[in-house]
Amino acid sequence: MRMHADSEKVGCLPAEQAELAAVVFRMLADSTRVRLLWSMLDQELSVNELAALVGKPSPSVSQHLAKLRLARLVHTRREGTQVFYRVENDHVARLVRDAVFNAEHAGPGVPRHHHDEATPLRAAPRGGAK
Repeated sequence: MRMHADSEKVGCLPAEQAELAAVVFRMLADSTRVRLLWSMLDQELSVNELAALVGKPSPSVSQHLAKLRLARLVHTRREGTQVFYRVENDHVARLVRDAVFNAEHAGPGVPRHHHDEATPLRAAPRGGAK
């Protein structure tokens, strides 16, 4: 049985899907993993490249990537002895972007992601509508 989140009513989410979604949120509860995923949004990178980008040792990055791979948030490709990582799909990329963009709204002023829009939006007051 395949469920589509956008077509389901609130309260109709099967328990196993809710648990799988919770696993994804647990993976995103670590700032290093969020930074790794952010780095891979538009490119495929090796462990060493990712380690340099996030400023962490390669063994630590490898452990984070293994968890992300088990949670099906990243995909791997082997080329010789190197393994390259990228986000698994557009849903993961959208989730990471939305989480980061939402966090930008917590700060003062216009969020950085609104600066590139043709008609910049004013920052919404806290607790107000977007």
